[in-house]
Amino acid sequence: MSSQNIYILGIESSCDDTAAAVIHNGRILSNIIANQKIHEAYGGVVPELASRAHQQNIVPVVHEALKKANITKEQLHAVAFTKGPGLMGSLLVGTSFAKSLAFGLNIPLIDVNHMQGHILAHYIDEDGFNKPPFPFLAMTISGGHTQIVRVDDYFDMTVIGETIDDAVGEAFDKSGKILGLGYPAGPEIDKRAKLGNPKAFKFTKPKVDGLNFSFSGLKTGILYFIQNETQANPNFVEENINDICASIQYTIIGILIDKLKLAVKQTGIKHIAIGGGVSANSGIRQALKDGEQKFGWTTYVPKFEFTTDNAAMIAIVGYLKYLEGDFAEKNVAASARLKI
Repeated sequence: MSSQNIYILGIESSCDDTAAAVIHNGRILSNIIANQKIHEAYGGVVPELASRAHQQNIVPVVHEALKKANITKEQLHAVAFTKGPGLMGSLLVGTSFAKSLAFGLNIPLIDVNHMQGHILAHYIDEDGFNKPPFPFLAMTISGGHTQIVRVDDYFDMTVIGETIDDAVGEAFDKSGKILGLGYPAGPEIDKRAKLGNPKAFKFTKPKVDGLNFSFSGLKTGILYFIQNETQANPNFVEENINDICASIQYTIIGILIDKLKLAVKQTGIKHIAIGGGVSANSGIRQALKDGEQKFGWTTYVPKFEFTTDNAAMIAIVGYLKYLEGDFAEKNVAASARLKI
């Protein structure tokens, strides 16, 4: 893209992970993430606790990112940060730190949309991973978002479908809570699903017009199913946990693939990219690969470490914006409900 030696620091603090990454001409030199284990005890992210943890973590995380990249802060050309969407308290920590650092170094500040980060993570230079050509369809699936986005250029994106209630990650976590699994439940359901029969139990898919999603009805259906079965057999969940997880995951994947098939039919675009934490799910990844044979799709799945919330995806967006000279004003503010 550019023959210059450009170093960008990316900072991500939209939810419960404090992350910093350094990118050099499109290639990641470091990608440091500090996870917050404190939320596991509460079965979900507690915003106030997340904000406090970000304040504790952000300086050492940035320091480690620079150290691992083997550069000094004076070599940075710009600082990119997550403007939104996310938890306001968490966003404020990253925003304030990025603004102060950029101002102190007298270098450009670049604001990044978190959801664009998930999509543009595909453009990180990484051996063995292809970059989707424009136009392509991106499905962003995470704990807070479920969207299908038409991508015509780096910053020309149109949301053509999204959830009207729960996100797919919430569907996994709430189902896991019903089953007595820990938080986050997605990885545990994925692990158990590999050991179970995906067609053991049938759950109804919500009927939603167009390309939008709904998962709240599925969660309610699972709750009633478990309540009815445990009345007849108190050990039902324990005896059938793998089959239940496999059936839940099979249903959720079916909802996602059905909407993707419709999106491909409506747009004529057969290049499909996924992003977001839930794209780490092995069942979803396999279903997309199967779609290449069944439906003639070409699918793009990012490197595992770039799927969940991370600063590498913020850094690549910062790099692309830097090349276009698209910088933020010093008075830029965080936005919890920022749209693509």
